[in-house]
Amino acid sequence: MTAHLPYDELIDWIRLARTSGVGAKKFRQFLTRFGAASEAIAHQAEWGGKQAAVSKPSLAEEEFAAATKAKLQYLPFTDPRYPAPLAALDDAPPLLLVKGQVEALATPLLAIVGARNATINGRKFAKVLAADLAKAGYGVISGMARGIDGAAHEGALTAGTTVAVLAGGTDIIYPPEHQELYERIAATGAVVSEMPPGTEPQAALFPRRNRIISGASRGVIVVEATPSRAP
Repeated sequence: MTAHLPYDELIDWIRLARTSGVGAKKFRQFLTRFGAASEAIAHQAEWGGKQAAVSKPSLAEEEFAAATKAKLQYLPFTDPRYPAPLAALDDAPPLLLVKGQVEALATPLLAIVGARNATINGRKFAKVLAADLAKAGYGVISGMARGIDGAAHEGALTAGTTVAVLAGGTDIIYPPEHQELYERIAATGAVVSEMPPGTEPQAALFPRRNRIISGASRGVIVVEATPSRAP
């Protein structure tokens, strides 16, 4: 599923990344300290603090099989195609699961995001802006949500490439009415998530999704957003 990591090493990456208590920052610290995911797992006694059981090889193999069935590719942050601005962050996801063209993530990306309940003018503006950016050679990255996100993807598809980042698994189309859009994005661009296949989107996952969108982009353009209320 990836030319960058051999299968056995990828399974170790999945195991370590899915271990409770091992977040993105700790994963990177372990790689620096131990040199490889397999070595980090072998030296778990040296981790310090309260330790959870490392995810079993069989679970990682099941995840890999599910990803293969869904035609997803694993992209580790050490891969040159991984978005460089995102890889530079200490909490960059160790692995992204990609549906479509992995190379789309290596293009300069600009984010266009905004309200789900957007006005007609807001959606039109987002679509035209995305098309203009795509013509200029940028990839447009957004969250495939209703409203501004969907309009931005639509505009980018008319002239170039676009990347959709999902809160759930890459194989879970959300919102469901964007199935056709999902397929069109995957055909020429990429659909991305850090979550295992089959993960249903939930509220707690959207901030994590948003950090990928902002982290992978060279800039973020907000088109129509509800003003925050003072506490």
